Amino acid sequence: MKVGVLALQGAFREHQKMLEACGVESAQIRKPEQLDGLAGLIIPGGESTTMGKLLNEFNLFEPITRLGRDGLPIFGTCAGLILLARDIAGSAQPRLGLMDMRVERNAFGRQVDSFETDLDIAAVGKPPFQAVFIRAPYILSVGSGVEVLARYGEKIVFARQGRFLAAAFHPELTGDNRIHRYFLEKCL
Repeated sequence: MKVGVLALQGAFREHQKMLEACGVESAQIRKPEQLDGLAGLIIPGGESTTMGKLLNEFNLFEPITRLGRDGLPIFGTCAGLILLARDIAGSAQPRLGLMDMRVERNAFGRQVDSFETDLDIAAVGKPPFQAVFIRAPYILSVGSGVEVLARYGEKIVFARQGRFLAAAFHPELTGDNRIHRYFLEKCL
């Protein structure tokens, strides 16, 4: 199995290290032809408006959207969550729109407001998952086909819709690969 990691910006190398720790081959994705033969795709954190522009420049928007609609499992973290959303509050920025959710960008504040916290995530089991939030978004609302996997207080920070997974935090910045393993189950 080979999983692609969008490598236009953000923590793509850290995602690759997590995949390697899970015993899975990964590939950096920068061109449409590199999407061929993937079992799944990870869209890392970074800056969502910049990533949207780069997806357009590198002609990746249409092929990723098509592959997602055709069943390719896609996992978005932080900016990746924003790009997966159907609706972004107060923004017309480009997005893939594959998940039926409305999101808020930079919802927890600026860089100085970044934090770590333990989240109870039944889908990955005990102990609680140490989540790293950096200029993080959160999910304001979800459609009926979206399963909420974790909340921080009342805010939705982890969700799944079919083979799509979206986290407002950065699981790749921890030593815990349970969330990546959970995603890989969707790639089989």
